[in-house]
Amino acid sequence: MKKRLFIYCSLALLSGIASAQDNIYPVKKQTGILYLKNGTVHIGNGTVLEKATIKINNGIIEEVGTDIAVSSNNAEVIDVSGKDVYPGLILANSTLGLQEISGIRSMQDFNEIGDLNPSIRSIAAYNADSKITNTLRSNGILLAHTVPQGALLGGQSTVVQLDAWTSEDAAYRTDNGMNLYMPSLLNRLTGRFAAMFAGMFPQQNDPSKIALDKIEEIKQFFREANIYVQTEHQQPNLKFEATRKLFSKQQKLFVHCNQVKQMLLAIDFVKEFGFDVVLVGASESWQIAGLLKQNNMSVILSQMHEMPTLDDDDIDQPFKTPAALQKAGVLFAINDDDPQNRGRNLPFNAGTAATYGLSKEEALSAITLNTAKILGIDAKTGSIEKGKDANIIVSEGDILDMKSSIVSQAFIQGRKIPLDNKHKQLYERYKYKYSIK
Repeated sequence: MKKRLFIYCSLALLSGIASAQDNIYPVKKQTGILYLKNGTVHIGNGTVLEKATIKINNGIIEEVGTDIAVSSNNAEVIDVSGKDVYPGLILANSTLGLQEISGIRSMQDFNEIGDLNPSIRSIAAYNADSKITNTLRSNGILLAHTVPQGALLGGQSTVVQLDAWTSEDAAYRTDNGMNLYMPSLLNRLTGRFAAMFAGMFPQQNDPSKIALDKIEEIKQFFREANIYVQTEHQQPNLKFEATRKLFSKQQKLFVHCNQVKQMLLAIDFVKEFGFDVVLVGASESWQIAGLLKQNNMSVILSQMHEMPTLDDDDIDQPFKTPAALQKAGVLFAINDDDPQNRGRNLPFNAGTAATYGLSKEEALSAITLNTAKILGIDAKTGSIEKGKDANIIVSEGDILDMKSSIVSQAFIQGRKIPLDNKHKQLYERYKYKYSIK
């Protein structure tokens, strides 16, 4: 009886989660002319226009400037006077749509069994109805890079836009990247029992050799795949087939690592295979910024609000790293992969970087245009420029400032999307319950 009651309660809980926010749904395609007038427009490339107007036609930005004539004939006009207008923010690395609630196994679909899974595609498992999506939109995040995880070669990632009925509708750039998780080259055994465990498990005494063997396994896989893609085959090998875009540079190799030694090994993939490599995490990247620039490698900084990697690093080193990369000319993006807030603090991470060496417009670029360039979508989005999708947010304050930032309106491909979410609904629910005005 107790077991049956537990099952009923669990089903009720899951049913409640699944049915939450049924009043929030995708918006129809934007048609006709839409003007956003008299706002302070932050283009995303460092330029700021005061009292500017944006003309949107069928979801595409047609004009941006301070001298655009606004015609109300057969057009919608929104006055954004006194407000700041920004490109939609882009979350550079996430498990959005692949992981809903960490404590429920059935709601986690971001990891696959096995070391080499290049044919795994995140978009195939993406849940466009994730309730986390709406909390991101409220903070100005309109696109996300949803990434599979794994032991070594995790699979292919996709950029999604956050206003869709299905995964097919959500896909903004499908299979834009292959994800490699670099094994650690450090011995993680610490504490009073480290020596005892090292004796019990002797392979742990040489973690570098174990890691290097795994990296050599990956390299050998790519060597065989390179031969495969250059020849014809009657029976396809699905794992090798999945690497074709990587060798043709239609796809980037996202190498997830933090240590300098790991990043030096990532450079080998550039030199041997000619891959377009992006480092993800890269907390120690400031130490070899010049070398990264020489090898044309981009960086996604996973988390700003964390402790330094090494004991002798400056306590504020994570805050200063973006400025060091900017100075060296390295293309970089700022991300937020904190599992507690699931990406919502992205603009505030950039705001911290603006306090520690970046200008505000440089920090904005690190979560908009720079990210779009790294993800290969800058021809369509990342800045408020003619010919690009109208992915735009309107804020009543500085989007990088947690205290003043209030996103009042958001547009994805010109569609004005609702900014309600489960958090806001619960806030209003308990305000009502306790008669708080």
